[in-house]
Amino acid sequence: MGEFDLIARYFKRPAKRSPLGVGDDCALLAPAAGMQLAVSSDMLVEGRHFLSTVEPARLGHKALAVNLSDLAACGAKPLAFTLALALPGVDEPWLEGFSRGLLALADAHGCELVGGDTTRGPLNICITVFGEVPAGAALLRSGARAGDDIWVSGTPGEARLALECSGARSRCRRTPSIRRAGAWSSPRRA
Repeated sequence: MGEFDLIARYFKRPAKRSPLGVGDDCALLAPAAGMQLAVSSDMLVEGRHFLSTVEPARLGHKALAVNLSDLAACGAKPLAFTLALALPGVDEPWLEGFSRGLLALADAHGCELVGGDTTRGPLNICITVFGEVPAGAALLRSGARAGDDIWVSGTPGEARLALECSGARSRCRRTPSIRRAGAWSSPRRA
């Protein structure tokens, strides 16, 4: 199966926010009047960020979830995303599960897939997400000041611990919260 057939079968959907959608050389996006674009990219590499045994639908979900959480941290509402995917080979059952998990979360957040790239290589997933935030209202790390309250949602480090505990030789106790962290994480909303 070639690149364009793969895209058409597993990732092409009607676009509402982009006049081009998936399949052209680039995507076109415009934030609403008075808004700024917020852009974030994350890469997930097999063996570093996930194990080869992870269920494909869970991996698709996670790949987008980490990006949506970055938008929420800045106070931005999701608009669209691109997907760059390196695959060792075309595995149709894997692609079906991955795209199902990815696109279900995208639909739940109103975030459209508007482009990307595929190539052959070690499994690597890179998502760039685009959101919008009122001009001048983005929540930035540089805006923190001494004496400010710090709010954290979830448990810091729990997803990493879940990855460490999933190894065959791991001796850690797999508590319910660790199992949940390694499964279907829920991205925060702004």
